[in-house]
Amino acid sequence: MTVVADVGRRGSVLAALAADPLFWRLASIVVLCGGWEIAGRIPVNYALPSFSATAAAFWRLLADGSLATAYLDTLQPLLLGLVISAVAGIGCGVAMGLNRSAEWAGAPIFIVMQAAPMAALIPLTTFVYGIGLTAKIVAVVMLALPVIVLNSYQAVRHVGPSLVDMARSFMATRRQIVRKIVIPDASPMIFAGLRLGISAGFIGVVLAELLITPTGIGDLITYHRSVADYPEMYATIASIILFAAVTVGALQRLEVALFRPEKRGQP
Repeated sequence: MTVVADVGRRGSVLAALAADPLFWRLASIVVLCGGWEIAGRIPVNYALPSFSATAAAFWRLLADGSLATAYLDTLQPLLLGLVISAVAGIGCGVAMGLNRSAEWAGAPIFIVMQAAPMAALIPLTTFVYGIGLTAKIVAVVMLALPVIVLNSYQAVRHVGPSLVDMARSFMATRRQIVRKIVIPDASPMIFAGLRLGISAGFIGVVLAELLITPTGIGDLITYHRSVADYPEMYATIASIILFAAVTVGALQRLEVALFRPEKRGQP
């Protein structure tokens, strides 16, 4: 009976783990890191270090301060570009959602910008803005702005018509409808667009530092690649992925806390 009870308890524990999304996320990370370690030790390619060597290089970059210094340089154009994209993007998107003329004039432009390979145009910004801070900010805006604009536009266009009709039945003015009905109802999708825009902004700033001028994180990647110091190069790339994932995950939790109460408490 004791053996049967132990087997039953183990089965219940395994069933609980199998139903837990966090378990599968951690398991996928372990499998990825394990596969990376094996591929690096075989080695599959001379330029592919093992996971353990990359992790050691990551701690070395943290200890000597080079990673923190690089991120300070990278965050300046990223934050400035995201602020410009957020303010201009939400404003343009809301205007396009509320005004047919603005929609006809702006929607085709931003749809083309989102569909086109804008990353290929980043080197062209150097011909206009040089290789300084302005060119990097423009690169961030080029990738982040269309995402934010189109999400804000769609959010306003999909506001519940019954809410608008109710406000009109109570003799609400257009300004009151926009301020008290349209913006609050569209806020969740607008915030989701901001989150996606930030993800695109990360891509823009890294591409700018790799293609325009090697500074910040792009400088670390370029330097370690040029001297064949592959563990440090991969550690820098992994830090970008980790930083972006943590930032976007935190914004997703903030979105749930502010706008999606039905999802609170879900892993």
